[in-house]
Amino acid sequence: MADSTKPIFLVDAYADPVVVRIDGRASFLNSAALKDFFTAMIGQGKTRFAVDFKACASMDSTFLGVLAGAAIQLRRLSPPGSLTLVRVGERNLELIRNLGLHRLAVVDPGQVSIPEQGGQALDAKALGEVESARMVLEAHENLVATDADNAAKFQDVLTFLRAQIGGR
Repeated sequence: MADSTKPIFLVDAYADPVVVRIDGRASFLNSAALKDFFTAMIGQGKTRFAVDFKACASMDSTFLGVLAGAAIQLRRLSPPGSLTLVRVGERNLELIRNLGLHRLAVVDPGQVSIPEQGGQALDAKALGEVESARMVLEAHENLVATDADNAAKFQDVLTFLRAQIGGR
């Protein structure tokens, strides 16, 4: 299993859909590079993404907020793009549903065919304290935009992060 601070996202930017494989723990410690990858790919005209959870050991709300942000970006395109979550597993599916992400992304029951291996590792991106707080705040705001019930779940986190970056 991958160390949570090491690159754990393997990507195939040339596949259709673009494939992102999670290997290990997906968390606030390693989600910045993934956020940047989604933004760059969408900027290059990529509109279909598949995220493979087969080797995902765990994930946190920041990672899920990054996925929500990508799904929101894709939905705003004309025509809309798509984010498909593949081989999710019971525990991860519970987290995805609990935060409402299943309303923005397709949770695949096993019909999407993606290669079993391959891809390039995303390099971990070191962020400063304020930049990190901004990324985590944006991820949690994406979750609130996904489901209004998430506002109560993350109220303390949002308040803390806003104070840390000086309001907003």
